[in-house]
Amino acid sequence: MANEDQAKGKAKDVGGKVKEEAGDATGNDEMKREGQRDQAKGKAQKGVGDAKDKLSD
Repeated sequence: MANEDQAKGKAKDVGGKVKEEAGDATGNDEMKREGQRDQAKGKAQKGVGDAKDKLSD
Protein backbone atom coordinates (compact mmCIF):
# COMPACT_ATOMS: atom_id res chain seq x y z
CA MET A 1 0.00 0.00 0.00
CA ALA A 2 1.34 3.42 -0.93
CA ASN A 3 2.07 5.84 1.87
CA GLU A 4 1.56 9.59 1.73
CA ASP A 5 5.13 10.37 0.64
CA GLN A 6 4.94 7.85 -2.20
CA ALA A 7 1.63 9.27 -3.45
CA LYS A 8 2.68 12.93 -3.19
CA GLY A 9 6.04 12.17 -4.75
CA LYS A 10 4.47 10.40 -7.72
CA ALA A 11 1.98 13.26 -8.18
CA LYS A 12 4.79 15.84 -8.11
CA ASP A 13 6.78 13.75 -10.62
CA VAL A 14 3.83 13.50 -13.02
CA GLY A 15 2.98 17.19 -12.63
CA GLY A 16 6.58 18.07 -13.34
CA LYS A 17 6.55 15.97 -16.50
CA VAL A 18 3.44 17.80 -17.71
CA LYS A 19 5.07 21.16 -16.93
CA GLU A 20 8.27 20.12 -18.72
CA GLU A 21 6.34 19.04 -21.82
CA ALA A 22 4.29 22.26 -21.81
CA GLY A 23 7.48 24.32 -21.56
CA ASP A 24 9.02 22.33 -24.38
CA ALA A 25 5.95 22.74 -26.57
CA THR A 26 5.76 26.50 -26.01
CA GLY A 27 9.49 27.15 -26.10
CA ASN A 28 9.44 28.30 -22.48
CA ASP A 29 12.80 27.13 -21.13
CA GLU A 30 12.10 28.33 -17.58
CA MET A 31 8.88 26.28 -17.40
CA LYS A 32 10.74 23.28 -18.80
CA ARG A 33 13.48 23.58 -16.14
CA GLU A 34 10.86 24.06 -13.43
CA GLY A 35 9.16 20.86 -14.57
CA GLN A 36 12.46 19.00 -14.44
CA ARG A 37 13.07 20.28 -10.89
CA ASP A 38 9.57 19.20 -9.85
CA GLN A 39 10.22 15.74 -11.26
CA ALA A 40 13.47 15.45 -9.29
CA LYS A 41 11.73 16.56 -6.10
CA GLY A 42 8.92 14.09 -6.73
CA LYS A 43 11.32 11.20 -7.31
CA ALA A 44 13.17 12.08 -4.10
CA GLN A 45 9.95 12.27 -2.09
CA LYS A 46 8.79 8.95 -3.52
CA GLY A 47 12.16 7.47 -2.57
CA VAL A 48 11.64 8.61 1.02
CA GLY A 49 8.20 6.99 0.95
CA ASP A 50 9.67 3.77 -0.46
CA ALA A 51 12.25 3.71 2.34
CA LYS A 52 9.59 4.30 4.99
CA ASP A 53 7.52 1.51 3.48
CA LYS A 54 10.47 -0.93 3.63
CA LEU A 55 11.18 0.01 7.24
CA SER A 56 7.58 -0.60 8.27
CA ASP A 57 7.61 -4.16 6.89
